[in-house]
Amino acid sequence: MKATSGHFVLSDDVQYSDLAKIFPDILTTFLEETGQIPEDEDVLKMFIQLNQSELERNQKPEGYNRKGRMRLVFPLDQKEFYIRGNSKSNEVVRISEKISRMLNGASVSHELEWNRLYVSERN
Repeated sequence: MKATSGHFVLSDDVQYSDLAKIFPDILTTFLEETGQIPEDEDVLKMFIQLNQSELERNQKPEGYNRKGRMRLVFPLDQKEFYIRGNSKSNEVVRISEKISRMLNGASVSHELEWNRLYVSERN
């Protein structure tokens, strides 16, 4: 299977603060798997801390929305986050499934959906 985006749609009972414990591992895994780990370790710590502080306040974090092969985005209008690649690939699927397993291991209830960006862009 190939996809351009993998969406982690959070269940209604999940709060953003529920992601606080697992998010450093999610972000680090995402950056490692996509080859986007910053050269300076302090930059990685900064990304984690900025997102972590938002999650701890039960607010939507920024994610990792930098220019690169893939992005980890928390959209403003939905209770979800997603990975988006530059093109359809097996890599988006593999990384999304890995993060989904991490969420399941942390008991964060969610649904994993594919290519929802194209559905919203057509409407």
